[in-house]
Amino acid sequence: MAQPAIPFSAAQANPPSPEPILAALNAFQQTEALKGALELDLFTAIAEGNHTVEAIAKRCDAAPRGIRILCDYFVVQGFLTKISGAYHPTRETAAFLDRRSPAFMGSAVNFLLHPQSRSVWEDVAGAVRKGGTTMDQAGSLAPEHPIWVEFARSMAPIMRMPAEILAKNLYPGEGREAKVLGLASGHGLYEIAVARQNSSAQVWLVDWPNVLQVAEENAEKAGLRDRVHLIPGSALEVNFGEGYDVALLPNFIHHFDPSTAEKLLRKVHAALKPGGRVVILQFVPNEDRVSPPRPAAFSLVLLVTTPSGDAYTFSELDKMLRNVGFSATDHNELIPNFFTVVTAEK
Repeated sequence: MAQPAIPFSAAQANPPSPEPILAALNAFQQTEALKGALELDLFTAIAEGNHTVEAIAKRCDAAPRGIRILCDYFVVQGFLTKISGAYHPTRETAAFLDRRSPAFMGSAVNFLLHPQSRSVWEDVAGAVRKGGTTMDQAGSLAPEHPIWVEFARSMAPIMRMPAEILAKNLYPGEGREAKVLGLASGHGLYEIAVARQNSSAQVWLVDWPNVLQVAEENAEKAGLRDRVHLIPGSALEVNFGEGYDVALLPNFIHHFDPSTAEKLLRKVHAALKPGGRVVILQFVPNEDRVSPPRPAAFSLVLLVTTPSGDAYTFSELDKMLRNVGFSATDHNELIPNFFTVVTAEK
């Protein structure tokens, strides 16, 4: 006997989709495809005017079949467009994945996909159980950890734009003398941008000796080595000196628990002159901790890579700053990036 038909309910008409789960489980495929495309110089080849499979394959020294499949994949992913069989870059691809572009960010794969950067993600459950990284010692915060040299070299192109925007907001004009302190400077681009923006600024950079070599190289390239001074060592331990007008903390506070962050901010407060400012640049999620997506998701990165770091909300940063004596705290988005700039006065 035939079974009676079951009427569709609203839920059955709009059933749950497994697509988000499958997308997450297969996300590594997109990662590896992008890495491969960068190795082939695929996006640069297309931006140069090679639009057919044959032309792209010749430029990339690859099999036409492989190029056709990879290009179609990136059309599906939204990285390329396809018109009458010809491939073209999107606006974002042209800006960030064409090697000739000043905003090219392909070098980021050297840090983001570094074996050590990826290995910590193999045991997320372990980090959750522990409440912090499962890496040996202090994780990525171990003294002179080589991963930060890779960070300084590979991530510099991504940081160049926010560095210039921040510098222009700090010093919109020439001639204002300034003594600037930069903590965990890495590539030093934020401090170098300030020195470039204002010829009367002198900057002091604090970081591990091996990392400061990269900042020193960048200062040389910028022709600013005479105004860039190095303070090698741990920011939690070395003597900063005093009389600074501004202290820059780009992407640093989030590595520590609140008590350690306050210890660092107390040192910064002592190093500033009266009326001096601290400028913190980092991902700052909203108070709900689930928006905006990228700043909110960054907390998980810190869980698996640091012993006790976190992506702090503005209210949490405001409390830390006020606890050590700062006032007039404020925060603004650094458009068009994902970063937020938090400032406070001594």
